[in-house]
Parts: sequence; structure tokens; C-alpha cells
Amino acid sequence: MTSLLGGGFVWLWERAKRTREVNKRADFFGVRPGQTCLVVLGNKYNAPGTASYRDVRAVVELALLAGELGCDVLVESGEFRGSNGDRTEFCVGGPAGGANIRTGGHLAAHLPGVTLHPYDTTSRDSVAIEVGGDKFLFDRGNQEYVLVAKFTPAESDKPVFIVCGQSSTANLAAIHFLRREFTKVAERISSVDRFCVLIRVSAIGTYEHHGAALEKDVSATAFMR
Repeated sequence: MTSLLGGGFVWLWERAKRTREVNKRADFFGVRPGQTCLVVLGNKYNAPGTASYRDVRAVVELALLAGELGCDVLVESGEFRGSNGDRTEFCVGGPAGGANIRTGGHLAAHLPGVTLHPYDTTSRDSVAIEVGGDKFLFDRGNQEYVLVAKFTPAESDKPVFIVCGQSSTANLAAIHFLRREFTKVAERISSVDRFCVLIRVSAIGTYEHHGAALEKDVSATAFMR
């Protein structure tokens, strides 16, 4: 009888632990079981109608995340228009070269403190992400950055989750990192309901998309008008 009771308490404790983990994950990403998640996938840079291999892998990571939370996934292109309504939206890829126009619209409407510098081979600031005067430079294939933001538009019931990296490798790295380390990120930001952070991807030549880490919480300046 003691063994049975002990086993039952262990089972209940493990179940409660798993439930807490799922709830924390759901709160961070803004999704709930049974919900349909909208994934807006951009085009490959300057290549309408095609998607980068790593951005497709990023969508697979999001599909795995949705599966873990009991959600369905609907994928649209960056040409998608309208409100996300009652669906949490994951918008993957930056607007450069017309890759994901919707990301550019979200940034302009909700993150006025963010500046994305254009691609320019003659400029040190090419593809840099700037927030509050801080510039996060692009060192292709070595060290790259990703802007990740979550907010809920006034016309929507569910949040938008932007993953705007300096490359498709950076996009994949951010999603891969957040899916596993969201708890640590949540501990370093003031709110999981609305935030904007920079994720650094280092040693790409050695670790590809596995070398991601949280660089900075820029929520205070990113949303400032």
C-alpha cells in the first residue's frame, strides 16, 4: 500500500510538473491547446515565390512547438493581409528585398524604436538592426542577430510573434533557441505579454544555428514612440 501511494504521488507530481511546463510555454508564445497558429513565411531574399531552406526548417520548428501545445498550423506567405484575429501569428523573416513585407508593416506600426538598415555592400551598417541608438551589426556567417518581438494589435485577440533575423540562419537559430530556452528568456524580461529582445547567433561557421543566446532586452526603447 505504501509503495502504491508513493507511486501515485510521484505520478501526480510529474503530471503537475508537465502541466506547469506546458502552461509556461503557452504563456510565453501566446498560444493555447486547440488553437490554430498562423505562420507567415517570407520569400527568399529578392526571390519572390521561393522560400529559403532554413526558413522552411524554422516553420518545421514552429510546427513542432504547436504540436507540443496541441495546436494546428496554417502557413501563409508574406503577402498575407488583414488581422490575425483569434490566431497567434508567427511572422518569420525580415522585410529586406521584399522578403516579408508583413514584417515591415508590423515593425512600422508597433515597434517605432526599431530601425533596419538596408543592404549596402559599401556600408558598415549594412543589414544592421538598430534600437535606441545601439547597432547590432551583421557579420555574415560568423555573428548575426535576430529581433524577436511579441505584441497584440488593438484589432486582434491574439498576439503577433515576430522573428526578424539578419539571415535565414539567424531566423532558424532564434526559433530553435526559444523553443528550448524560453524559460530563461522569460526570467530576464519584465513581461511575457509584450516584449522585444535581440538574440545573438555566434560561431555560425562551427555551430550553424545552434550557437544562439539572448543578447539584450530592448522592450523599453523598441515600443517607444
